[in-house]
Amino acid sequence: MPCSHSRYLRAIFGAMKLLMTAVRAALVGTLIPAAPCLAQAPAQSYSLPTTIADADRRVVRAFAADEAPRLDGVLDEDVWRTASPVTGFVQSEPDEGLPATQRTEVWVAYDATNLYLAAYLHDTDPGRLVINDIKRDFGEDTQDAFSVILDTFGDRRNGYIFSTNPRGAKADEQITNEGRETNISWDAPWSVQTRVTGDGWVVEMAIPLRTLRSAGGPAPTWGINFRRRIRRNNEVAHWAPIPRAYELSRVSLAGNLIGLSDLKGGLDLRGTPYVAGRTVRSVGGASYDTQGQLGADVKFGVTGGLTLDLTVNPDFAQVEADVQQVNLTQFSQFFPEKRDFFLENSGLFYVGDTPRNRRFSNAPRGDEDLLVFFSRRMGLSDEGNVLPIDAGLRLTGQEGNTQIGVLALRTRDRGAANPATDFGVVRLRQNVFGNSDVGALFMAKSQVGDRGMHNYVYGADANIRLPADIDWQSFVLNTEAPGVTGPRYAVQSTINREANFLHTKFSVLLIGENFTDELGFVRRTGIRKLHTDIGVRPRLASLRRIGIREMHPHIVWNYITDPSWKLRAKFFHSGYTFFLNNGGFAEVSVNPKTETLDDPLTIASSADPIPAGRHDWVEWMFYGQTDPSRLLSVGFRGTTGGLWTGTQNSLSLDGTIRVSYRLSATVGAAQTWADLGGANGKFTRALWTGQVGYSFSPSMSLGALVQYDPDNDLVNANVRFNLIHSPLSDLFIVYNEQRVTFDGAPVAGRSVIVKFTKMFAL
Repeated sequence: MPCSHSRYLRAIFGAMKLLMTAVRAALVGTLIPAAPCLAQAPAQSYSLPTTIADADRRVVRAFAADEAPRLDGVLDEDVWRTASPVTGFVQSEPDEGLPATQRTEVWVAYDATNLYLAAYLHDTDPGRLVINDIKRDFGEDTQDAFSVILDTFGDRRNGYIFSTNPRGAKADEQITNEGRETNISWDAPWSVQTRVTGDGWVVEMAIPLRTLRSAGGPAPTWGINFRRRIRRNNEVAHWAPIPRAYELSRVSLAGNLIGLSDLKGGLDLRGTPYVAGRTVRSVGGASYDTQGQLGADVKFGVTGGLTLDLTVNPDFAQVEADVQQVNLTQFSQFFPEKRDFFLENSGLFYVGDTPRNRRFSNAPRGDEDLLVFFSRRMGLSDEGNVLPIDAGLRLTGQEGNTQIGVLALRTRDRGAANPATDFGVVRLRQNVFGNSDVGALFMAKSQVGDRGMHNYVYGADANIRLPADIDWQSFVLNTEAPGVTGPRYAVQSTINREANFLHTKFSVLLIGENFTDELGFVRRTGIRKLHTDIGVRPRLASLRRIGIREMHPHIVWNYITDPSWKLRAKFFHSGYTFFLNNGGFAEVSVNPKTETLDDPLTIASSADPIPAGRHDWVEWMFYGQTDPSRLLSVGFRGTTGGLWTGTQNSLSLDGTIRVSYRLSATVGAAQTWADLGGANGKFTRALWTGQVGYSFSPSMSLGALVQYDPDNDLVNANVRFNLIHSPLSDLFIVYNEQRVTFDGAPVAGRSVIVKFTKMFAL
């Protein structure tokens, strides 16, 4: 490239002086509400420790309840009136180490069937509580919220998080390896009631013991922590203090829950049959095809720590539609897993890198080139079409210091392109030392009618917590497939340190030319990849007074070669991010890129293909978001500079309006104007998106997603109604439409799906 990376760095850091003035005028003045606390420097805070000795942990005692508390948001039961609450919450944000600005009291109790939690969240101005959403799995970072994490094995690694807001919304998730993998789609049958009072709000939760896998014992000690979010201050406080670099998932810093005795939980056997009916007309179809379908899921607590899930003829028609993206790269797009059967304990199956902790960034993830296990390879074709599953099972959980994951299923025969196939995954992970683990993985894919057509992936990994908050992750894998010889390995090793001020990460990834992983997400094979991610996060009182809480200059460098060290690709992201007091942020970056094409690439039907060979270009990007908790918030991304053999100007905007905690709507538009050179190098790519959501109550919601692709004259619409009529029991009504808009277009494709599920528990 004609310019060195150092020249780009000098340019971007020099531009910061000008950008600071622009940010102050364009963002701070318009996006940050007036608040007295901004008129003066914040009180002096201190950094919290990143490790804690067991003797120094905070302790909360669970009291035995003679009678189950009523969940009504009124703390008038004896167990709450006679027990002493824990308090003393400490800020992580904005003033780490200082007491929370509002007092919080928490009680814990239990009986033979449930764990109960009560919290009184005092507030000197409850009229300013921020409540933006009440649907299931609400986004708690945009509003006032209360959360608890339960480390039921006391291993300081994994846990369950339960969250609510002042209107009683419910969100639950599983975390693995202190948030290395977070499963926000996991659901459990638990109950909560809240009440807003004249001096705050009250929470009462009941969590069934049988839904919490645990080690058991006559008097177990669990890890526990509580988090309170006071959104008008963009404040986060924890009962057991946590540095701002980490989240509630950092259970190695959690307190102890004692006082539990002889937990039984009862038989954890749950069956969830379903009945579904659908009528479908494909695009250009002459008539509708109407079908009915039956199936069932069964969940059984084999032991206190292991859960067996069985599914027969599962149906996932109710899953939310994927949001389309404009793709200007040579790689296929990545879409996350959303199907229930694959979600519980999904983090146990994860083998890979550690992404940067909890920060907004346009920088690439460390595992973007290889995600070893990707469950969307099961039951979905490469094009995203459904491949029916006859049956499947999952055995997941923990026994002692060993975590176990077994997954097996069979997909139905759908012709030569998609024959009946068996899938299997076995995952073991052994806890070692203070907060480390070693593991093994075996994955198999095999055609039912021809066992010679198979793919095996197997190997080992380790996640080691070193002194000075350094994490070391490594794995080594090999694959087998018929007729495939030569280098079939994948090896990765990563050193990562996450801290308040300085974060650093270095990794090496080697993928053999013939590495074959049909159950993973693999961008390319035959590579050697060097990855570096370094940044600092200074906080200055002078900037805090004008609305900027933190700055984040950072660099991310990827250098990819073939096995002979010949350059294949490189990417140098030099960014500078501003995090605002109100939760908004903005980032400017310059991104020199190099990519090598083995074959010509077509990224627009109206433009000539990009020729094979090496291509170098530089992008400049500015992106960010205004305060996401306000009535109106805006996200934006602008890119200018090079693109493959030419130039581009890209802009995407999305605006969200929250009319109330029941109703919100988002409209987005993304457009790229590009010129790749030559006679037919100019093209425009666009995508329009609209989303509307209405929550009648925390258990009933209606959502719609409409996407328009003008390049292909294609409209996709998805409307989804969900009624949770009893715990983990749903009624879904889903309408889909796919319409081509050009003159003389075929008739639109449409479908209506009704699905009813009912959970029975013993």
